[in-house]
Amino acid sequence: MARRRLIRVEVSGESMLPALRPGDWLLVLAGGRVAPGDIVVAGHPREPGRLIVKRAAHRSGDGWWLESDNQRAAGRQDSWDFDAVPDRLVRGRVVARYRPLARAGLLRRG
Repeated sequence: MARRRLIRVEVSGESMLPALRPGDWLLVLAGGRVAPGDIVVAGHPREPGRLIVKRAAHRSGDGWWLESDNQRAAGRQDSWDFDAVPDRLVRGRVVARYRPLARAGLLRRG
């Protein structure tokens, strides 16, 4: 069984508006099962060390097609730019936002 743990990630950029805003802090279930509609955190396939927050649209081969909710965001990059993201780069699914407190809560599939 895959090891599950919670990791924290801060959102930067506007590619996930309106669901997520810059400055939102998220809890990610690493090793958690991903399904279409989940918001996930993955390693950027072309920039090692950089994480991206995207919506899992569908399975594609041995990976996930990840999309931005806001396709018009400046600097937006997702599977339309780099194709499906291999499973090994998908770190986990977002389960909650904990900051800012006024927007804290569980996140459900979109």
